[in-house]
Amino acid sequence: MNRLALIRHGQTVWNRAGRIQGHRDIPLEPETVKDLAGLTLPPDWQHAALVSSPLQRAVQTAELIADRSPVIEPALLEMDYGDWEGKRGIDLYADPDSGFKHLPDWGWDYQPPNGESPAQVWSRLSPWLQSLTADTVAVCHIGVMRTLLAVAFDWPFRGEPPFTIKRNSLYCLQVTDKLSVAEPLRVRLISRDTNN
Repeated sequence: MNRLALIRHGQTVWNRAGRIQGHRDIPLEPETVKDLAGLTLPPDWQHAALVSSPLQRAVQTAELIADRSPVIEPALLEMDYGDWEGKRGIDLYADPDSGFKHLPDWGWDYQPPNGESPAQVWSRLSPWLQSLTADTVAVCHIGVMRTLLAVAFDWPFRGEPPFTIKRNSLYCLQVTDKLSVAEPLRVRLISRDTNN
């Protein structure tokens, strides 16, 4: 069994504005860089393998919290939101022709125009999961985390999810022949002052 800890990248200007990022390579906002520089991985995870999505917001987050460069893992790339990238969810939802739905109404096959469904995201994540040979911290994105947590919780992307995803926290899973939830599920990053 290997342990896998997922962490969402730090905040960007687009996050703050409610804009959908997807594959757009948006950097962390300066205030986030300053805040993340004061945080680090909990002791139990500091020597785990470190991997990251190729997008700079994830790479920057990994470097700041771990003081080392991550191995870039293409499978961790954010879900492709296609034609919706750069737009605000609130505006898309107000347009009845956009096809935009809130998360509880998705289902596994819900797909933005010219984008990816959660099922397609899972199809690229599954082989990567089976390749893990050590405890791993993966710095990635909310779409990737939702997909992996949905599998671990056996949640069908219908109804309210049985989890919430907060920043500056690790979400811990166990990888065997299947993906399952570890205990505790959520572990917060710690202050560097606490770690010294």
